[in-house]
Amino acid sequence: MTKVAAVQMVSTPQVEENLASARRLVARAAAEGAQLVALPEYWPIMGMSDSDKLAHAERDGSGPIQDCMAALAREHGIWLVGGTLPLVSPDAARVLNTTLVYDPQGARVSRYDKIHLFGFNKGSESYDEARTIVPGEAVGMFDAPFGRVGLSVCYDLRFPELYRAMGECALIVVPAAFTHTTGLAHWEVLLRARAIENQCYVLAAAQGGTHANGRRTFGHSMLVDPWGEVKAVLREGEGVITGTLDDGFLASVRESLPALKHRKL
Repeated sequence: MTKVAAVQMVSTPQVEENLASARRLVARAAAEGAQLVALPEYWPIMGMSDSDKLAHAERDGSGPIQDCMAALAREHGIWLVGGTLPLVSPDAARVLNTTLVYDPQGARVSRYDKIHLFGFNKGSESYDEARTIVPGEAVGMFDAPFGRVGLSVCYDLRFPELYRAMGECALIVVPAAFTHTTGLAHWEVLLRARAIENQCYVLAAAQGGTHANGRRTFGHSMLVDPWGEVKAVLREGEGVITGTLDDGFLASVRESLPALKHRKL
Protein backbone atom coordinates (compact mmCIF):
# COMPACT_ATOMS: atom_id res chain seq x y z
CA MET A 1 0.00 0.00 0.00
CA THR A 2 1.29 3.43 -0.96
CA LYS A 3 -0.47 6.68 -0.09
CA VAL A 4 -0.36 9.37 -2.78
CA ALA A 5 -1.61 12.95 -3.00
CA ALA A 6 -2.43 15.51 -5.65
CA VAL A 7 -2.13 19.21 -4.90
CA GLN A 8 -4.68 21.52 -6.53
CA MET A 9 -3.80 25.20 -6.90
CA VAL A 10 -5.13 28.43 -8.39
CA SER A 11 -1.75 29.85 -9.31
CA THR A 12 -1.11 33.58 -9.71
CA PRO A 13 1.35 35.68 -11.73
CA GLN A 14 3.55 36.00 -8.60
CA VAL A 15 6.12 33.21 -8.34
CA GLU A 16 6.81 33.79 -4.64
CA GLU A 17 3.10 33.52 -3.82
CA ASN A 18 2.90 30.23 -5.66
CA LEU A 19 6.03 28.86 -4.00
CA ALA A 20 4.52 29.67 -0.60
CA SER A 21 1.24 27.96 -1.54
CA ALA A 22 3.07 24.87 -2.77
CA ARG A 23 5.12 24.65 0.43
CA ARG A 24 1.97 24.82 2.55
CA LEU A 25 -0.02 22.32 0.49
CA VAL A 26 2.81 19.80 0.10
CA ALA A 27 3.37 19.96 3.86
CA ARG A 28 -0.34 19.24 4.34
CA ALA A 29 -0.19 16.25 1.98
CA ALA A 30 2.87 14.87 3.78
CA ALA A 31 1.19 15.37 7.17
CA GLU A 32 -1.70 13.25 5.86
CA GLY A 33 0.75 10.44 5.17
CA ALA A 34 1.38 10.82 1.44
CA GLN A 35 4.57 9.15 0.21
CA LEU A 36 4.25 10.59 -3.31
CA VAL A 37 2.88 14.08 -3.98
CA ALA A 38 2.09 15.63 -7.37
CA LEU A 39 1.86 19.36 -8.15
CA PRO A 40 -0.21 20.78 -11.03
CA GLU A 41 0.90 22.11 -14.40
CA TYR A 42 2.08 25.76 -14.37
CA TRP A 43 2.08 25.75 -10.57
CA PRO A 44 4.94 28.28 -10.22
CA ILE A 45 3.34 30.88 -12.53
CA MET A 46 0.09 31.58 -14.34
CA GLY A 47 0.99 34.91 -15.91
CA MET A 48 -1.21 37.69 -17.19
CA SER A 49 -0.05 36.66 -20.67
CA ASP A 50 1.39 33.39 -22.00
CA SER A 51 4.78 35.02 -22.56
CA ASP A 52 5.22 35.99 -18.88
CA LYS A 53 6.74 32.59 -18.12
CA LEU A 54 9.75 33.40 -20.33
CA ALA A 55 11.07 35.81 -17.69
CA HIS A 56 10.96 33.05 -15.06
CA ALA A 57 12.43 30.21 -17.11
CA GLU A 58 15.20 28.43 -15.23
CA ARG A 59 18.26 26.70 -16.56
CA ASP A 60 18.21 22.96 -16.07
CA GLY A 61 19.61 22.18 -12.63
CA SER A 62 19.43 25.56 -10.92
CA GLY A 63 16.92 28.17 -9.86
CA PRO A 64 14.49 29.01 -7.04
CA ILE A 65 11.68 26.82 -8.38
CA GLN A 66 13.91 23.76 -8.66
CA ASP A 67 15.48 24.51 -5.28
CA CYS A 68 12.01 24.71 -3.72
CA MET A 69 10.98 21.31 -5.11
CA ALA A 70 14.18 19.57 -4.04
CA ALA A 71 13.87 21.05 -0.56
CA LEU A 72 10.23 19.97 -0.22
CA ALA A 73 11.01 16.38 -1.22
CA ARG A 74 13.94 16.24 1.18
CA GLU A 75 12.20 17.98 4.08
CA HIS A 76 9.14 15.75 3.98
CA GLY A 77 10.85 12.56 2.79
CA ILE A 78 8.51 12.15 -0.20
CA TRP A 79 8.61 11.46 -3.91
CA LEU A 80 7.66 14.79 -5.48
CA VAL A 81 6.32 14.97 -9.03
CA GLY A 82 6.84 18.66 -9.62
CA GLY A 83 3.95 19.57 -11.91
CA THR A 84 5.59 21.70 -14.59
CA LEU A 85 7.95 24.64 -14.59
CA PRO A 86 9.38 26.69 -17.46
CA LEU A 87 12.92 25.67 -18.43
CA VAL A 88 15.18 27.54 -20.83
CA SER A 89 15.05 26.11 -24.36
CA PRO A 90 17.28 26.61 -27.42
CA ASP A 91 14.63 29.04 -28.73
CA ALA A 92 14.91 32.38 -26.91
CA ALA A 93 11.23 33.13 -27.59
CA ARG A 94 9.93 29.86 -26.11
CA VAL A 95 10.44 27.62 -23.08
CA LEU A 96 10.16 23.92 -22.28
CA ASN A 97 7.18 22.96 -20.12
CA THR A 98 8.90 20.42 -17.89
CA THR A 99 8.04 17.94 -15.17
CA LEU A 100 10.87 17.19 -12.74
CA VAL A 101 10.74 14.39 -10.19
CA TYR A 102 12.61 14.28 -6.86
CA ASP A 103 13.18 11.36 -4.54
CA PRO A 104 12.83 11.45 -0.72
CA GLN A 105 16.46 12.60 -0.39
CA GLY A 106 15.76 15.59 -2.65
CA ALA A 107 17.75 14.19 -5.59
CA ARG A 108 16.30 14.67 -9.06
CA VAL A 109 15.51 11.30 -10.62
CA SER A 110 13.51 12.06 -13.76
CA ARG A 111 12.57 14.74 -16.28
CA TYR A 112 9.79 14.92 -18.85
CA ASP A 113 9.27 17.76 -21.34
CA LYS A 114 5.62 18.04 -22.39
CA ILE A 115 5.25 16.59 -25.89
CA HIS A 116 1.73 17.54 -27.00
CA LEU A 117 1.01 21.28 -27.06
CA PHE A 118 -2.54 22.49 -26.55
CA GLY A 119 -4.34 24.36 -29.30
CA PHE A 120 -8.00 25.38 -29.01
CA ASN A 121 -10.18 27.98 -30.71
CA LYS A 122 -13.85 28.33 -29.95
CA GLY A 123 -15.55 31.70 -30.01
CA SER A 124 -13.70 34.11 -27.75
CA GLU A 125 -11.64 31.34 -26.16
CA SER A 126 -8.31 30.64 -27.88
CA TYR A 127 -5.06 28.95 -26.85
CA ASP A 128 -1.89 28.13 -28.75
CA GLU A 129 0.88 26.74 -26.53
CA ALA A 130 3.22 26.30 -29.48
CA ARG A 131 3.74 30.07 -29.57
CA THR A 132 5.59 30.02 -26.25
CA ILE A 133 6.57 26.37 -25.70
CA VAL A 134 8.98 24.01 -27.46
CA PRO A 135 7.59 20.44 -27.51
CA GLY A 136 9.46 17.60 -25.85
CA GLU A 137 10.52 14.48 -27.73
CA ALA A 138 11.03 11.66 -25.22
CA VAL A 139 8.59 9.57 -23.16
CA GLY A 140 9.06 10.10 -19.42
CA MET A 141 8.89 7.62 -16.55
CA PHE A 142 10.71 6.56 -13.40
CA ASP A 143 10.87 3.60 -11.05
CA ALA A 144 9.55 4.03 -7.51
CA PRO A 145 9.47 1.40 -4.75
CA PHE A 146 5.87 0.50 -5.65
CA GLY A 147 6.47 0.25 -9.42
CA ARG A 148 6.91 2.23 -12.61
CA VAL A 149 5.43 5.74 -12.77
CA GLY A 150 4.56 7.25 -16.15
CA LEU A 151 4.77 11.01 -16.68
CA SER A 152 2.43 13.07 -18.82
CA VAL A 153 1.04 16.60 -18.83
CA CYS A 154 -2.46 17.95 -19.51
CA TYR A 155 -3.07 17.80 -23.31
CA ASP A 156 -1.03 14.58 -23.46
CA LEU A 157 -4.12 12.95 -21.97
CA ARG A 158 -5.76 12.93 -25.42
CA PHE A 159 -3.02 10.77 -26.99
CA PRO A 160 -3.28 7.17 -25.73
CA GLU A 161 -0.28 6.04 -27.77
CA LEU A 162 1.98 8.02 -25.42
CA TYR A 163 0.84 5.90 -22.48
CA ARG A 164 1.34 2.64 -24.36
CA ALA A 165 4.93 3.70 -25.02
CA MET A 166 5.56 3.85 -21.25
CA GLY A 167 5.15 0.09 -20.84
CA GLU A 168 3.33 -1.36 -17.83
CA CYS A 169 2.98 1.26 -15.08
CA ALA A 170 1.60 1.02 -11.56
CA LEU A 171 0.77 4.73 -11.67
CA ILE A 172 0.42 7.45 -14.30
CA VAL A 173 0.65 11.07 -13.15
CA VAL A 174 -1.08 13.90 -15.02
CA PRO A 175 -0.32 17.49 -13.91
CA ALA A 176 -2.79 19.72 -15.73
CA ALA A 177 -4.33 23.14 -16.27
CA PHE A 178 -7.36 22.00 -18.27
CA THR A 179 -9.67 24.79 -19.39
CA HIS A 180 -13.12 24.76 -17.85
CA THR A 181 -14.69 24.32 -21.30
CA THR A 182 -12.73 21.23 -22.32
CA GLY A 183 -12.54 19.87 -18.79
CA LEU A 184 -16.29 19.88 -18.38
CA ALA A 185 -16.61 17.79 -21.55
CA HIS A 186 -13.63 15.44 -21.45
CA TRP A 187 -11.46 15.50 -18.30
CA GLU A 188 -12.96 12.70 -16.22
CA VAL A 189 -13.73 10.37 -19.13
CA LEU A 190 -10.16 10.66 -20.44
CA LEU A 191 -8.59 10.03 -17.03
CA ARG A 192 -10.80 6.99 -16.48
CA ALA A 193 -10.06 5.69 -19.97
CA ARG A 194 -6.31 5.92 -19.44
CA ALA A 195 -6.65 4.04 -16.13
CA ILE A 196 -8.87 1.32 -17.61
CA GLU A 197 -6.90 0.67 -20.79
CA ASN A 198 -3.51 0.70 -19.06
CA GLN A 199 -4.80 -1.14 -15.97
CA CYS A 200 -3.07 1.20 -13.54
CA TYR A 201 -3.78 4.03 -11.13
CA VAL A 202 -3.99 7.57 -12.52
CA LEU A 203 -3.26 10.59 -10.31
CA ALA A 204 -4.17 13.99 -11.77
CA ALA A 205 -3.11 17.25 -10.10
CA ALA A 206 -4.91 20.24 -11.57
CA GLN A 207 -5.27 23.97 -11.54
CA GLY A 208 -8.79 24.68 -10.34
CA GLY A 209 -10.38 28.11 -10.38
CA THR A 210 -10.43 31.58 -11.92
CA HIS A 211 -6.96 33.08 -12.26
CA ALA A 212 -5.82 36.70 -12.23
CA ASN A 213 -5.51 36.60 -16.02
CA GLY A 214 -9.21 35.71 -16.35
CA ARG A 215 -8.61 32.11 -17.37
CA ARG A 216 -10.81 29.55 -15.65
CA THR A 217 -9.30 26.13 -15.10
CA PHE A 218 -11.40 23.06 -14.44
CA GLY A 219 -9.87 21.58 -11.30
CA HIS A 220 -11.26 18.15 -10.39
CA SER A 221 -7.90 16.79 -9.25
CA MET A 222 -8.52 13.07 -9.13
CA LEU A 223 -7.26 9.59 -8.26
CA VAL A 224 -8.67 6.82 -10.47
CA ASP A 225 -8.09 3.12 -9.80
CA PRO A 226 -7.26 0.45 -12.43
CA TRP A 227 -10.94 -0.52 -12.77
CA GLY A 228 -11.80 3.08 -13.66
CA GLU A 229 -13.39 4.07 -10.37
CA VAL A 230 -12.79 7.60 -9.10
CA LYS A 231 -11.39 7.20 -5.57
CA ALA A 232 -10.92 10.88 -4.69
CA VAL A 233 -11.73 14.23 -6.30
CA LEU A 234 -11.50 17.95 -5.46
CA ARG A 235 -13.82 19.92 -7.70
CA GLU A 236 -12.55 23.48 -7.43
CA GLY A 237 -10.26 25.71 -5.40
CA GLU A 238 -7.02 25.13 -3.59
CA GLY A 239 -6.51 21.91 -1.67
CA VAL A 240 -5.20 18.35 -1.49
CA ILE A 241 -6.64 14.94 -2.31
CA THR A 242 -5.15 11.68 -1.03
CA GLY A 243 -5.69 8.02 -1.75
CA THR A 244 -4.02 4.63 -1.65
CA LEU A 245 -2.38 2.53 -4.34
CA ASP A 246 -3.31 -1.07 -3.54
CA ASP A 247 -0.81 -3.53 -5.08
CA GLY A 248 -3.18 -6.42 -4.47
CA PHE A 249 -6.08 -4.75 -6.24
CA LEU A 250 -3.85 -3.81 -9.18
CA ALA A 251 -2.69 -7.41 -9.52
CA SER A 252 -6.23 -8.77 -9.25
CA VAL A 253 -7.49 -6.50 -12.05
CA ARG A 254 -4.70 -7.62 -14.36
CA GLU A 255 -5.22 -11.28 -13.46
CA SER A 256 -8.99 -11.35 -13.89
CA LEU A 257 -8.95 -9.30 -17.11
CA PRO A 258 -5.47 -9.71 -18.66
CA ALA A 259 -6.01 -7.12 -21.37
CA LEU A 260 -2.37 -6.02 -21.43
CA LYS A 261 -1.37 -9.59 -22.30
CA HIS A 262 -4.03 -9.78 -25.00
CA ARG A 263 -2.63 -6.86 -27.01
CA LYS A 264 -1.97 -7.61 -30.70
CA LEU A 265 -0.62 -4.32 -32.07
